[in-house]
Amino acid sequence: MAGGEGGDTEWAKALAESSTEVPGAFEKEMKMKGLGGFGKGKFNPKLSANAKLLEWLEEQGDVYLSDQSTWGLAPHPMAVSTETIDETTNESTGRGLLARRNINEGDELLTIPMELCMTLKVARKALGEDVITDGMNEYLAIAMHMIYERYQLKENSEMSAYFGVLPEVDEVNPTFTWSDEDLSFLGGSPVVAATQSMQAKLRREYDDLIPSLLERFPNRFSKEAFTYENWIWAFTMLFSRAIRLRNLGNGEALAMVPYADLINHSPFSGAYVDARQKGSWLFKEGTEEVILYADRSYRKMEQVYISYGPKSNGDLLLLYGFALERNPYNSVDVTVSIAPRTAAFVERYKAKVAAGEAEFIDFLDVDPLADEKLEFVENSGRDTTVDFPCYADRYPTEMLQYLRLMQMTSEDTRGKSLSEFDYTRTISAANEAAVLNSVIEAVKMQLRKYPSTEEQDAQLIKDKGMFKLFSYNQRMAVRHRRNEKRLLKRTVAALEKQIRSRGLLDEDILQRAGGNTGGEVLKGEGKFYGTKQRSALEERLEKMGLPVDLR
Repeated sequence: MAGGEGGDTEWAKALAESSTEVPGAFEKEMKMKGLGGFGKGKFNPKLSANAKLLEWLEEQGDVYLSDQSTWGLAPHPMAVSTETIDETTNESTGRGLLARRNINEGDELLTIPMELCMTLKVARKALGEDVITDGMNEYLAIAMHMIYERYQLKENSEMSAYFGVLPEVDEVNPTFTWSDEDLSFLGGSPVVAATQSMQAKLRREYDDLIPSLLERFPNRFSKEAFTYENWIWAFTMLFSRAIRLRNLGNGEALAMVPYADLINHSPFSGAYVDARQKGSWLFKEGTEEVILYADRSYRKMEQVYISYGPKSNGDLLLLYGFALERNPYNSVDVTVSIAPRTAAFVERYKAKVAAGEAEFIDFLDVDPLADEKLEFVENSGRDTTVDFPCYADRYPTEMLQYLRLMQMTSEDTRGKSLSEFDYTRTISAANEAAVLNSVIEAVKMQLRKYPSTEEQDAQLIKDKGMFKLFSYNQRMAVRHRRNEKRLLKRTVAALEKQIRSRGLLDEDILQRAGGNTGGEVLKGEGKFYGTKQRSALEERLEKMGLPVDLR
């Protein structure tokens, strides 16, 4: 036996760790701390729903969740809390899982059989291959299955115990379910455009799919069950709870995983839910299960967390209905709109100026490299109006590369083709000064979009009596827009410091940069300068496995 104390001492330690308190003692302790119910003599329906879920998991999936030890098995290390609280904002974060005992790094926290999960494969089996056809998107398939089980079969569903613990839409509150009034509190934030895009997509997908489904199968699917409101509920659950399992034998799959989806998110967690084959390393059973290991140690009563991935607060607010005060992955999308100063563009713009439809710009001359730049950008799959995420301590290298290209002048190229340059490196001092100043101007333009300042938001939050009068969504919106402004202001400060430290304030450099108008950020509608196909947030959603177009 390697490591440990060995002998009787090691045996006594192992026995103590595998033993448990009186059955139900931990749940009583949770109640005393306000985590397990309403208190003595008061009925909490969430407690009843929790108990039914655990019973269903044990009976249908042979999942060991008991607080008692048995032969060869320690007590299950976690317990369901009916209410958890964000310690920073003091806002409710719904159900969560707490450590029932001390947990060590690497401990196995849960295993859930794949047959209890909701996947496209399970949806096809339940609804039929004529409904869940080949090539149908996972989100659409699972959403239809969830609506069928919860709203059509109701208590007759074999998964009714699972649906009993799933929250309502107003308990999650992703921004695509917000009212226009609540959404107005996010005025100026890039989240508004992403929200409206998501709302339009969900509406379009429902209209394209569900009415024809009800018409084709009137005896199988109920109009009362497949309403748009229930469609929104299903996608609220999917976006906020579904897990992408990447280590399945037949490739990855999206899944709703009962019990595992009760665990809350921390951006500092390194734990991810995934899948593995059941059985020992030597004898595999041929079936699969969902597994989670502890990424760190936990003390008794401490909330257990997993990571939903490196998501910004915009991602979290749009899909999960919350934002974090401390989020190392937080970013704000900044629009960089480049004027393609071709001869045709300059002529059109001057005509708009003459008609009073545009602002006069004294540097608007034809760029001899404009056509070559536009061709280069088009071949790279970019547009002349692009969104880039800016972080608290950095900005993407892709943005610098893009702007270095667009800020190129004939003096930089000296007769060479634009494709001959390495845009991951500084082109020239003047080019770099123009690039950094363009980013500063783009960030400042984003800051000007907000109807209030960061200081005004901070004062609003500080007035706790007034702040409590706002709804949950509105409080989230104020905190979120304030954090966006703080991040953007830090970006400006960091860029200005970089310009100073690199000696880019030299008068000759600034004069050359000021005259280099190939990449000036012009005021006004970005659509006039280029069509922005997708926002940076939408591109991140696609990389996460969330479809930009649900089809």
